[in-house]
Amino acid sequence: MSKVLIVGCGGREHALAWAIKNSTRVGSIFVAPGNAGTDKLKKCTNISLNISDHEELIRWCKEEEIDLVVVGPEVPLAEGLSDVLMQAGIPCFGPSAKAAMLESSKSFAKSFMERHGIPTARWRSFTDCDEAVAHICSAPYEALVVKASGLAAGKGVIVARTKDEACGAVREILQKRVFGKAGETVVIEELLEGEEVSCLAFSDSRSICMMPPAQDHKRLLDANLGPNTGGMGAYCPCSLVSDAELKRIARDVMQKTVDGMRSEGAPYVGVLYAGLMLTADGAKVLEFNCRFGDPETQVILPLLKNDLYMTLRACVAQKLPSALPVWDHTLSAVGVVVVVNGYPGSYKKGIPITDLPATASNTCIFHAGTSLVDGCLVTSGGRVLAVVTTSTSLSSASKTANWMAGEVKFQGAFFRRDISAKALQRSATGSKMSYKSCGVDIGAGDALVEGIKPLSLATARAGCVGSIGGFAGLFDLAAAGYSDALLVSGTDGVGTKLKVAQDCGIHTSVGIDLVAMCVNDVLASAAEPLFFLDYFACGALDGSVTLEVISGVTRGCQLAGCALLGGETAEMPGMYRAGEYDLAGFAVGAVERRQNFPQIADISEGDVVIGVASSGLHSNGFSMVRTIVEMSHLSYSDASPFGTSCTLGDDLLTPTKIYSKSLLPVLRSGRVRAYAHITGGGLLGNIPRILPQGFAVLLNASLWQIPPVFAWLQHIGEVGEEEMLKTFNLGVGVVLISSALHADSVFAHLAQQGEAAWRIGTVVLQQGDAGSVVQVANLGESLRKSLQLCDVASLNGGPRAKSQQRPRTKVGVLISGTGTNLQALIDHTQAPSNNSAAAISLVISNVESAPGLDRAKKAGISTLVISHKGFKSRLEFDVAVDRALRAAGVELVCLAGFMRILTGDFVRKWHGHLINVHPSLLPSFKGMNAHQLALDAGVRLTGCSVHFVEEEVDAGAIIVQEAVPILHGDDVEKLSERVKTAEHVAFPRALELVASRRAVLHDDGKIHWSNS
Repeated sequence: MSKVLIVGCGGREHALAWAIKNSTRVGSIFVAPGNAGTDKLKKCTNISLNISDHEELIRWCKEEEIDLVVVGPEVPLAEGLSDVLMQAGIPCFGPSAKAAMLESSKSFAKSFMERHGIPTARWRSFTDCDEAVAHICSAPYEALVVKASGLAAGKGVIVARTKDEACGAVREILQKRVFGKAGETVVIEELLEGEEVSCLAFSDSRSICMMPPAQDHKRLLDANLGPNTGGMGAYCPCSLVSDAELKRIARDVMQKTVDGMRSEGAPYVGVLYAGLMLTADGAKVLEFNCRFGDPETQVILPLLKNDLYMTLRACVAQKLPSALPVWDHTLSAVGVVVVVNGYPGSYKKGIPITDLPATASNTCIFHAGTSLVDGCLVTSGGRVLAVVTTSTSLSSASKTANWMAGEVKFQGAFFRRDISAKALQRSATGSKMSYKSCGVDIGAGDALVEGIKPLSLATARAGCVGSIGGFAGLFDLAAAGYSDALLVSGTDGVGTKLKVAQDCGIHTSVGIDLVAMCVNDVLASAAEPLFFLDYFACGALDGSVTLEVISGVTRGCQLAGCALLGGETAEMPGMYRAGEYDLAGFAVGAVERRQNFPQIADISEGDVVIGVASSGLHSNGFSMVRTIVEMSHLSYSDASPFGTSCTLGDDLLTPTKIYSKSLLPVLRSGRVRAYAHITGGGLLGNIPRILPQGFAVLLNASLWQIPPVFAWLQHIGEVGEEEMLKTFNLGVGVVLISSALHADSVFAHLAQQGEAAWRIGTVVLQQGDAGSVVQVANLGESLRKSLQLCDVASLNGGPRAKSQQRPRTKVGVLISGTGTNLQALIDHTQAPSNNSAAAISLVISNVESAPGLDRAKKAGISTLVISHKGFKSRLEFDVAVDRALRAAGVELVCLAGFMRILTGDFVRKWHGHLINVHPSLLPSFKGMNAHQLALDAGVRLTGCSVHFVEEEVDAGAIIVQEAVPILHGDDVEKLSERVKTAEHVAFPRALELVASRRAVLHDDGKIHWSNS
């Protein structure tokens, strides 16, 4: 009878021992060190061996005549245990150290996949922190996954929500060495979207055999909330992976990997585990593991019908086809992991386990963190055990596993109750595949339409028939006042300005742009814009972002006087990356047939060229703009160099001006002969479109005001004058041509409408067939004058030199709990790319166990606990906090989840230097329960407000607000999560404005904004 040694002590090793003991060829199983579960298995004995002492281990194996060693965890394999055993003639199931680099070095694994054409996320590896941070900020994809390249006990992967958070993770790994040697190299990966699954295969170095696919549940809490863990449960098989898809994975991932390792001199013998993301582009590898998964093993092995030992021996002998595993495809298995209170953080050990449920033929209890102390069963790890049930029904297996988990009794026992819930939802549809599982969420789209309806109704005007949601929109021309109308249509998009909006997280303004680009075009026929249709396309629908864009569209329609009559939202997985979307718009206007505009044939020599001011860049030239911004080394969150009080991103995203209401009367008055919308092609490309053959215009750039943004772009980008003229509007959004007789009355009308306008040139006869149609004098001089209005330091191609900056403002943060907003502030202020004006120097909590204190300590920030319980009054407590802040030299205080009401004395002392975030759009819904109040009020929009603190609750001047739409089906929990995300954006922005003194609170309670 054979003897087997299993290395490890977790639930995986218990499951392996449980399966191997069923072999009639195995007489004894030793588990080093094992746990309380393996200690009670038939044929099994727990032993104490120093696995790291290879010589001692070889001696023991030879003395005991061990026939096979099965290595459970990854660390011994990475350290070469399989190599030394095989060299000593002891069969070992597990890859060599070189082959195990697929798990022990993520950098190696990514390079390997790249070499062998194995599908995976885009990536780069770094050893230099600054280079890694720069890549996160500039990568052409969402570079939000940060991995320690080495083995970090399953904790070395951070999936960040923002670039700041990703940069913070890089600093933690490379600078603070939180993962030690494992973090000497970091891998930065593209964030993939889809469902994650686990696919495992046996390998004998040439052949592979797939196991049934499983799905692990990493997050601590139901609905995939809470921190990552080693695994809270799994189920098998996973219906997301069809038979056809499993074959593709076997061919394109597993076999390619085994063949590639063999070709590189590292034959792979053992289990190859691929963590995969099922994306719209197919399965892509997230990571490789070089061993059985945990907790996947616990739900895979109960489905095995034949002898596991023989399959393992066949792999080692490179004869896998001779002993292929046979699986029971009629069964499903569900495993629920029971953990101790505090896991995955710090937790107690040695807690007595007072009761376990009885097991039957279709149930197992696999121990992990358990041990026997004086004959009593106690906890010895965070993940204590897994209860596993098999059944012909996934639903039945799930219910039984949950019931059994509830029968596990020890103090602080906890488990997730939704293991396999998603699979059950999918099966409830009667199909393994749904449109939603393929990446298209019809329900989310329907909810979005409901959210858009009230926005659309706000644009209603005479002529509208019905509301959005039908197959087509109806419009009554007669009701709009037209008798013999010509319809005029225009279509356009926003171009790469969208990339700036997406990078800045500001989405409303591009909706206005979309409307403007279309309605400004139909004005060229003196048409009144009547209705508008929008087209929104994305890879995965984010309801809050989409609603923000459409709210901008409705605002644009209101400015134009047209109705949002309908639209299309297209969710197209695989067409767009995460966070990307595209827009197109369609405007329809009308003009009476008798109107006769434009009157191009009437244009004659000496006519006046009138320039109507633009609001800035409008929506053209942004491919060049984005390139120049990269050259400048400024970020969109930096102070604008154009002499405003805004950020660079805010200024660049200034919406395109809409001219419908102000210009339509004068266009129909007979006093204007032609209108040109200065859009793509700039002044050089658009003015010729309204000139009769043989005519040209002479323009004088000194006659109009060129906004500083154009001068800055020309200077930083070293752009030639002609290129500027054919790319940008240079401050002129519309050109009108009028006779000299009517020009003054046109100017009078424009002034009455509040439009800035200038007499910028004259119509002349073209000089020869080859003569320039648009000639511009004094452009260089005018650009140089405009440049003088720009920030001097930015003209050197980068942000202000550090020697010219103020010292960073010292910030103190008061917390009471988890400190998620604190983390957002830390990530922002410590990201080198942000060049922040703030530095957090002290974090104070009134609660000793507040998790936020650990966040601060990890970031190298001083912490202090001042418990309010130790003071007789609120005033005494506040005095102590005040003294601590002033002793640390703090100049600005942030309240980040501080659950104490500050006294008026404290607020007055820190007036203008004390800010807080509130979860509503103040002044609405002050005080407690803001989310419930918003839901009860039936409003469609809420959000968060960062404000200066006054003695009256939530009454201070507002610094920054972020809007969050309330979606159909929202409850307090769902709404709270989305508002928290908004807070993590708004709070750092507000902190930066106050710390840089761009937002200063005056004694009258109002904010003075500056660009200092």
